[in-house]
Amino acid sequence: MKFRAGVADKRKVTSAQSGTACCRDQALASLDRLPPFSLILNRLLATMAQEDVSFANLAELIEKDTVLAGNVLRLVNSALYSFQGTVNSVRHAVAILGLYKLRNVALSMSISRMWTQVRMPPGWSAARFNLHSVATGVLTDLLSQQVNVPYPEGGFVAGLLHDIGKLLIAVSLPNEHAAILDLLRPGGRTALECELEVTGTSHAELSGAVLARWNLPVPIQRAAMFHHAPEQAAGGELHLSHLVRAADRLANDLGHSVVPRPGNPQVFKEHLEELGVADQLPNVLQQFELEFVELKRYF
Repeated sequence: MKFRAGVADKRKVTSAQSGTACCRDQALASLDRLPPFSLILNRLLATMAQEDVSFANLAELIEKDTVLAGNVLRLVNSALYSFQGTVNSVRHAVAILGLYKLRNVALSMSISRMWTQVRMPPGWSAARFNLHSVATGVLTDLLSQQVNVPYPEGGFVAGLLHDIGKLLIAVSLPNEHAAILDLLRPGGRTALECELEVTGTSHAELSGAVLARWNLPVPIQRAAMFHHAPEQAAGGELHLSHLVRAADRLANDLGHSVVPRPGNPQVFKEHLEELGVADQLPNVLQQFELEFVELKRYF
C-alpha cells in the first residue's frame, strides 16, 4: 500500500509539473500571435544592447515613423521641458532630451501602441496596464539616478516591461487569468501567489523569459524576472531589480496598478529605506508627477 501511495504521489507531482510546463509554454508561444513589431520598434530594442548608438542614428530611426516622430515633438514642446521656441526636428529633440530619455520615450510609445491591437479578455484593462508600465518605468529611472546600481541606463525599460508576463497570461490563458482574478478579489493575497496556484508559473518568470527572447541586456532580463525577489538577482548584491520592485510598489500606491486595489504606502517606505533614499521621496514624487502628467497623454 505504501508503494502504491508513493507511485500515486509521484504521478501527481509529474502531472503538476507537466501542467506548469504547459502553461508556461502556452504563454510564451502567444508571443508569436501578438502583432509583429514594427521595424522601428525592433531597431529601437536592438539599440538597448549597443553602447555606440549615436544621436544621429536614433533620430533617423524615429523620423521614419511619422506618428512616433510627431508624438516626440509634441512632448519636447510641452510644458515639461519649457524650451524657449518651437522644436521642429527630431534631431533637435535628441539634443534636448538626451539619448537615453528619447529612446525610453520612443520605446514606451511604440510598445503601448502595439498592445492596443491585441484582443484582451474580460477583466483586463489595456489602459491600466500601459499606465502602470509607464509609471513604473519613470519611477525606476528616477530611482536609478539616486541609487548606485549596475546598468542604471536600463532602469526605464526594465520598469516598462517588468509586467509583460501579466499580458501574456491574459492573452494566452484567459481561463486561468479569470481564475487568478477570482482569487485576488477577496484580498489578502498577492498576484504572484495566485498565479503560482493557478498556473504553476508567475508573470515575473514569464517577463524574464520574454526579454531574453528579445535579446535585451541581461541586467534588464533579471530585473524583470526578479522584481518580486530582488535578493535572488545578483547573489544579494544591490541590483536593478531592487529599484523595479520599489518603483512597482510606489506606482501601485499612487493608484497606477494593473488591477484596482488599495495602496499601502508603508510597504513602499520600507523599500526606500532599504535603498537608503527614503529622504529623496518628495523629490522623486515631484519629478515623477511632472514627467507622468505629460507622458500619460500618449497612452
